Amino acid sequence: MRFSITSWNINSVRLRIDQVTRFLSEQSPDVLCLQETKCPVDKFPEKAIRAAGYEHIAFAGMKGYNGVAIISRFPVADIAVTGFCEKEDARHISLRLGPQAGEAAGLAIHNFYVPAGGDVADPAVNPKFAHKLQFLEEMRGWADRAAVSRAPSVTVGDLNIAPLEHDVWSHKQLLDVVSHTPLETSTLERLREEAGLVDSMRDLRPEPEKIYSWWSYRSPDWSKADKGRRLDHIWLSPDLAPVCRSVEVLREARGWERPSDHAPVTAMLEL
Repeated sequence: MRFSITSWNINSVRLRIDQVTRFLSEQSPDVLCLQETKCPVDKFPEKAIRAAGYEHIAFAGMKGYNGVAIISRFPVADIAVTGFCEKEDARHISLRLGPQAGEAAGLAIHNFYVPAGGDVADPAVNPKFAHKLQFLEEMRGWADRAAVSRAPSVTVGDLNIAPLEHDVWSHKQLLDVVSHTPLETSTLERLREEAGLVDSMRDLRPEPEKIYSWWSYRSPDWSKADKGRRLDHIWLSPDLAPVCRSVEVLREARGWERPSDHAPVTAMLEL
């Protein structure tokens, strides 16, 4: 069985629902995980998604900020929304695929939207950066409780950190920029390693290949400048890493009309 899962920071699901349905139609992932949906629960565009052939939707949201969703071809179970940092700000949702998913039945999926952290990489003067570091620290406890490495699991999301040298357009120029500071990158890598999870993109496409999934809106010609960062990740439990056949960024989606500043990242597993 070939199983595909996509992670995409959509930057407002209501504003970009046409892009979501286009992606579902053209790419047909088995599961699509969205972040930054910026949508309260009662306004989530379920009807349009179901019309695209995806009947099973789990989501957590709030007005104007954050928000995560998991859209599935298959029935799902054990949906859970977890709060971090004593906040109920819709940054994590998880579930398991039901028995109808065939070889993927029972697969646990965790979808995260890690805080961006603001502009100043100093927790003493920037509460947003302090929040980000606290969130990452609490993710270490989550990984232990969820036992993500001891059962088939996929952890995805906009983690708002480009951890490796070739995950950014210029390692030297971005060392002091939030999302690529040594404190963030070392914290994220330690978290992933302690959780026993595999960075699927870099497992298949190791450095020095440059890989980006985000390009700033501030660039007048984002594609030509190509000053990107790899902020979006798909981590696999060790039993799934050997059956991952590809992990690709749909760069062209960054060029669609009124795009998100993130592009979809899709992993293909052969179960």
